[in-house]
Amino acid sequence: MLINELEKDNITALKNKDKTTRAVLSVVINKYRVNAIELKAQGKEAGDAELVKIINKVVKELDEEKAGYEKLGRKEQVEDINRQKAVISKYLPKLMSEDEIRAVIASLEDKSMPSVMKHFKTNYDGKVDMSLVSKIARQ
Repeated sequence: MLINELEKDNITALKNKDKTTRAVLSVVINKYRVNAIELKAQGKEAGDAELVKIINKVVKELDEEKAGYEKLGRKEQVEDINRQKAVISKYLPKLMSEDEIRAVIASLEDKSMPSVMKHFKTNYDGKVDMSLVSKIARQ
């Protein structure tokens, strides 16, 4: 599982005294564990799909934080956030390209917006940018 790889890399970062890597991996791991506990209470099992959602959420949070630092002109913090994003982005699966999305939409029988969005959410969750799917489906 992907969480095992994250935990192993977190330990390596701890041994190498890499504070940036350790900080961002610790945040992702802790959010995953909280999510796993919540899912277990519902009788569900946490997996890689949930971890990918958490990583995407952390990337968005880092983007928002970066925008704030850019407004204040804090270049050192912006660079640190860029390093953190680079660290966790390598754990994300490769997203589908526009051409691949168009091919999947073309293969669907029902090309209505709700049907297309439901198909991608069900079958390609975490592997596709849903805003890009929406944009392509509208064309």
